[in-house]
Amino acid sequence: MIDLSVEIAGVTLPNPVLPASGTYEVAEVHEGFFSPAELGAVINKTIFMNPRTGNPPPRIWETPCGMLNAIGIPSEGLKRFLEEQLPRLRSLGPPVIVSIAGNSIEEWRDLATAVDRSASADMIELDLSCPNLERGFIWASDRRALSEVVAAVVEATALPVISKLSPNVTDISEMAVIAEQAGTAAVSMVNSYLGMAIDIKKRQPALGNITGGLTGPAIRPLAVYSVFTTFQKIGVPIIGIGGIATWRDAVEFLLAGATAVAVGTQNFVNPLAMKEVIQGIAGYVEQVGFPSVRDLVGLAHRQHKQ
Repeated sequence: MIDLSVEIAGVTLPNPVLPASGTYEVAEVHEGFFSPAELGAVINKTIFMNPRTGNPPPRIWETPCGMLNAIGIPSEGLKRFLEEQLPRLRSLGPPVIVSIAGNSIEEWRDLATAVDRSASADMIELDLSCPNLERGFIWASDRRALSEVVAAVVEATALPVISKLSPNVTDISEMAVIAEQAGTAAVSMVNSYLGMAIDIKKRQPALGNITGGLTGPAIRPLAVYSVFTTFQKIGVPIIGIGGIATWRDAVEFLLAGATAVAVGTQNFVNPLAMKEVIQGIAGYVEQVGFPSVRDLVGLAHRQHKQ
């Protein structure tokens, strides 16, 4: 029997596939396709301390092999999340990752402390790198800010901390090293690439926020490269994100060094995407004759050196 389980910072995931934050809402419409209990982990759309409305429309613009989004992370706020959404996530079965974002070091600390005290989360992901927020880049693009916020959250919680990093820097692998030195238990990469589109009929920026984050299959080769180079420099697990549409894409990330993978944009295209990725990975592992999916992690590095 194929063993699909993986471990991230002492937390065992039944399989290496989870949704990217903000791309999969646990609701009846999704449960009509497959049960979220089949996932390796579940994660919420990033929460802030206080409610947010997000960016002005238009918020979505389709691109070749992907899309630009400038949603701006609408949020119900911490209080409502803890009362309503987190218990729902906890009841599903898989490990729960809570994605948070703060506007100051103090907010990051307070959010992490509150999530920790809820006793309903297994890990915390720091959304350090949303390109659609006024201050969204500073945490992941400024070396000092990144180190300070990761260290502050690590100090504020006993839960393993995952740092979600931005590709909109000179070298994302160096930022991963900084996050590791500050105490992060894992990194997830990559968040979306900054981009924009012009509506030629209106002769103006297509998005209400002017710029947005590019996601989808178009960014996959860039994301795989980021994971591959980062794996060579850090010792903590990597959650690979960026344009995963099929199980073959997911296997690329695993071979490049990711311990787990997150499916994002494809969930909007194919509501069965994550289930198909899980099944496809299992079939591949069996086909190549490995007893565990863990045997794939970073294998491209070893093969490359032979």
